Amino acid sequence: MSAPPISARDLEPALFADQMYATRRRLVVLDAAFGLAVVLGWLTLIPSRLIIPGTTADVGRPGTVLCVLLFCWWLATRLSPELVMPGPQPIRWAALFFFLSLLVSYVIAFARGLTPLEANAADRSLLAGGAAFLGVILVAADGISNWSRLRFLLQVFIWCCVYMSVIGLLQRVLPVNIVEYMQVPGLTNLGVPGFQVRGSGLRVPSTTTHYLELAAALSLAVPIAIHFAKFSAKQIVRGLYGAAAFLIVAGILVTISRTGIISIFIALLILMPLWTWRTRYNIIAMGITAVVAISAIQPSTVRTIYDIFAGASEDSSIQVRTERYAMVGTYFSQRPWFGRGSGTWEWPMYQFLDNQWMRTALENGIVGIVVLAGLHLTAITVAAIAMRRAETSEQRHLCLVLISTQVMALFITYTFDCLTYTTYSLSLGMTVGLCGAVWRLTHPSREIRTSAPRWSRV
Repeated sequence: MSAPPISARDLEPALFADQMYATRRRLVVLDAAFGLAVVLGWLTLIPSRLIIPGTTADVGRPGTVLCVLLFCWWLATRLSPELVMPGPQPIRWAALFFFLSLLVSYVIAFARGLTPLEANAADRSLLAGGAAFLGVILVAADGISNWSRLRFLLQVFIWCCVYMSVIGLLQRVLPVNIVEYMQVPGLTNLGVPGFQVRGSGLRVPSTTTHYLELAAALSLAVPIAIHFAKFSAKQIVRGLYGAAAFLIVAGILVTISRTGIISIFIALLILMPLWTWRTRYNIIAMGITAVVAISAIQPSTVRTIYDIFAGASEDSSIQVRTERYAMVGTYFSQRPWFGRGSGTWEWPMYQFLDNQWMRTALENGIVGIVVLAGLHLTAITVAAIAMRRAETSEQRHLCLVLISTQVMALFITYTFDCLTYTTYSLSLGMTVGLCGAVWRLTHPSREIRTSAPRWSRV
């Protein structure tokens, strides 16, 4: 019985040695992973209120503009028979249904008639919440060429989150807000977000727009940092990522946010079944150390964190959220299927809902809720399939890490209008796309797994 023919493009040089090269499809470093890394850098290192002159806060951030360009890049590859990637990708279908729901709601909104404020908000939503969000998802799902480039992108995300966390910690302890002194030539400053007093502590936003956005974005990085602290090859590198996880957790604590803390516990509960008891003890010890360190620096912060959980039933923020349910039900009953239009629930014409599920119900209706939930559930499903196919414990753990980010996202969506904040929403889009990437990288078919473009066929 003869062996099946193997062409040159079926071989994966990265399997033979670590540093041979990352992919057969590129001759330079300007690949999808590099583009997404630049996006993460611009979103996290540059304060959110610095925008391109003549634009708005929703679409004027350099990172958001680059995401729109990535979406155009992905469309160009799909339209060219020489560049398109062959083979299926479930994330593409979930993203397509999500985008179609936005488009249908957008058209319906203009058909019913909009105020100038609503019309402008709808246009911005289609760019920031549609093209930019999908650009990150699709480029990550189709463009990450192998495990090496995937790890590189996740490592960039970790250190970007460490940067945001350190800035937040400095905001908490320094007498001045250092973000006020962070300027980029050529960008317009819309003003630095202020701090919020909660109990006896201060909530800080770092370089994001809102302290809840900071907590949500950092929470996505916690399980990823733990993964590299556990599976990096060298002990010194494992120690560095352990320190990174510690700093990110500390950054979440200074936001004084139930969202961030509960998200961490969700991630830990999902990951613990794959851990040894030693790893579990180390993670618990790291969490206790973070709490003790914050207590030593700012005792009021830990006391306030305890109060927001102990007095949750009397918390005014929760009561205000629940009081909005009747109002949301009234508006929802008027247009239940496709909603009032993408992005049209805009402040100050309408009030903040602090619940993305309710906002999606009002803007995109039942269909919007289904496709948004379907996007996360599809990501969870394909990552779970990849986890079952994975050949090493490191790959299985990484797949489970990506699953945990989607479960956290389902919870975070309930706690604030998360998709209107670009640092979090585009970071989330990256994790959704990476779920599709690991599905492809573990696929049994070489044609799908290696993601070779048609021009490379021999």
